[in-house]
Amino acid sequence: MSSIHEVGIHASQERLEKLLAERLTPGADRAAVDARIWNLFGETWAVMFTDLSGFSRHVAEFGIVHFLQVIYEAQRIFTPCVDKNDGILLKVEGDSMLIIFRTVASALQCAIDMQRTAKAYNAGKPQEEHILQCIGLGYGPVLRIGDYDVFGREVNAASKLGEDTAQAWEILVTESVQTAAEAAAIPGLQFQSIPDIPPGASSAARVLYDL
Repeated sequence: MSSIHEVGIHASQERLEKLLAERLTPGADRAAVDARIWNLFGETWAVMFTDLSGFSRHVAEFGIVHFLQVIYEAQRIFTPCVDKNDGILLKVEGDSMLIIFRTVASALQCAIDMQRTAKAYNAGKPQEEHILQCIGLGYGPVLRIGDYDVFGREVNAASKLGEDTAQAWEILVTESVQTAAEAAAIPGLQFQSIPDIPPGASSAARVLYDL
């Protein structure tokens, strides 16, 4: 018997696939179909992508089993941070996590909690067992398909920042995240512009915080 979660995923995916098929029909009113897709699946979320620094180097040096252990430990220590800050973990792929939050404040607090948790975890451990996390954040309208995936410009930007650009201990954000954080006057944070701007974003910044 399928769980409610599985039914929700399949229902959303099937609905989206039908609309995409309709969009591909000759003579289809694509603007109208697009509006229906956004009406059904469009939501505003803060999107987080995390990555672990040094994947290739550590695999080459210590083997894949060792790195699988590091991934397992990372998920174990970071999941409570996600829960505490009301995040929804949508997907885990290798050493990357995709998490969404209703507010920028929750996403930023979770990111900082994760980095502080990693720092505490690493204390006293050998360097090869250290968890070194990179984080990218975006915020804005996305297409959320059930509880398994999201799509949109801010999703792509957050992925690029977290998985390709950020170094260990860095939290990188799009201008939408920075603007929302500054509007909310979140205390204890500063932002430093970076030159590596992901496609779809007009600017990006590094979060300066007390680790």
